[in-house]
Amino acid sequence: MKNYLTLLLFLLLLSCNKHKPANPTNGNNQYYDKAWYFSDHNIPDSSFIYFNKAKDEFLNHNDSVGIAKSLINMAIISGDQNDYFGSQEISLSAIKYLSINNENQREILSSNYNNLGKVAHHLKRYDDADQFYIQSIKLANKEKSRMIYISNLAINLSDQKRYSEALSYFEKIIRNKSLTNDSSSFPRVLTNMSLTKWRQNPNYNPVPSFLKALYIREKKNDLWGQNSSYAHLADYYIQKQSDSALFYANKMYLVAQEIKSADDQLEALQKLIKLSPARETKFFFNVYQNLNDSVQTARSAAKNQFAVIRYNSEKNKANFLKAQAENVEKQKDILVRNIGIGTLILCLLLGYFLYQKRKKGLQQEKEIEVKKTELKYVKKIHDRVANRVYQVMSEVENTPEIDKNDLADKLDVIYKISRDLSYDNKDVHNEESFSIELTKMLYAYASAETNIIIEGRGENLWEAIKDDTKAEVFCILQELMINMKKHSGANTVTLNFKRENDRITVLYVDNGKGMEVLTPKNGLRNTETRIESISGHITFDTKPDGGLLVEFSFPTL
Repeated sequence: MKNYLTLLLFLLLLSCNKHKPANPTNGNNQYYDKAWYFSDHNIPDSSFIYFNKAKDEFLNHNDSVGIAKSLINMAIISGDQNDYFGSQEISLSAIKYLSINNENQREILSSNYNNLGKVAHHLKRYDDADQFYIQSIKLANKEKSRMIYISNLAINLSDQKRYSEALSYFEKIIRNKSLTNDSSSFPRVLTNMSLTKWRQNPNYNPVPSFLKALYIREKKNDLWGQNSSYAHLADYYIQKQSDSALFYANKMYLVAQEIKSADDQLEALQKLIKLSPARETKFFFNVYQNLNDSVQTARSAAKNQFAVIRYNSEKNKANFLKAQAENVEKQKDILVRNIGIGTLILCLLLGYFLYQKRKKGLQQEKEIEVKKTELKYVKKIHDRVANRVYQVMSEVENTPEIDKNDLADKLDVIYKISRDLSYDNKDVHNEESFSIELTKMLYAYASAETNIIIEGRGENLWEAIKDDTKAEVFCILQELMINMKKHSGANTVTLNFKRENDRITVLYVDNGKGMEVLTPKNGLRNTETRIESISGHITFDTKPDGGLLVEFSFPTL
């Protein structure tokens, strides 16, 4: 008896998964291939460990599909060891690594949702199982996979006593052309459909279908399928023919031992305890009790082991992320330091560049200032000296009997201006009012050939006008008179002054040659610039019958 129990325990430890996913190898991840090696040799705990290691390896290489496949296989192993909550948790964590929009990943997703459906079914959360199975059916690309998921959905509906719905799905599978009589799927679907009909109608006889399925399974040496057939036949006969039920229960027990399925052995022992003669019942009960204790102990150990593996994995991941975060922080500090040094160097270079630019700018400003000063003196010489000289020359030329004392005074003024070029505007109205000085300047260009007519002049005309403005007006009119004398050949010049609405308007008209192009040149080049400096406006026009018309105005304020 002791040896027999030891053998049963050994069989339990070698018990394997009833439904395995396909074994896709991955040459780039040795842990993944090794996990499948242990799975194929019915060592679930080692398989779980290496799938977990494979998952971490895939994480290091950012292989999301590899991560998902490893997690799904871990979830299936947990579910097969009755760790349904652990299986559910792992399956749910795999979803985020796959995309429903990626055609190549939909089949993997469908397998994961199928596992979630199986877990929910075992936990008797049938509504959740329905949704998971429906999702797996939608995502399945392979017809064979889709038929399996539809079958699982039908079984789930049958367990909810929704027999009509379940049967409609079973019939859909039976009608599928890909399902042939000798396939492994047909006897399973035939058995489940007949079982559902029997549950729906206790008078229905499922035995012919059960036996047909058993025949196919025996022919194909499908031990797992035979085990299922014996279980259903024993269940059917248990109330009708106890000897037949006992026969099939014994057959089930022997096959369960052969396939090393502890769960099926326990189920068969329960039937044998109920159906066997009294002298054998105690033996089967003891076997059942010892095996059940061993199974529960082994599964508790497996659950704990899987939990510890997941915990250590997450702990290692957390430590890695912490170290990675610390490294990132160090790199950030180094980056900040380098940015600081770079910024300092950049600021120094920028400061040096700005210093050199400012130095160069100051040098250029000095050069410009020198040029401005030169231009200022040239302008003063032109305005104060050359024009004065030309004015005196005109007076000497046009006045036969000029007063020598008056001439000497004017030459003395020119001398003083020449001696001191910083002299600024005071000569315009030094001793006499600006109006008188302006009038004298204009009449200085009068001669026997040229008549000068001035209209609108008066003291109040220039009242409150700034000295700078007066100086510019004086120079503008002097330029016009010199231009008339040199180029126009006019015999009549009329100047009209008018002050209204806070503006003074000056109209100059002569009957000379005029200008071919209405653009001032020669001595009049600076006239527009002068007008702009006092915020004024000037226009030049040539009369149809010859002559020049110039009108300019400026504000009095």
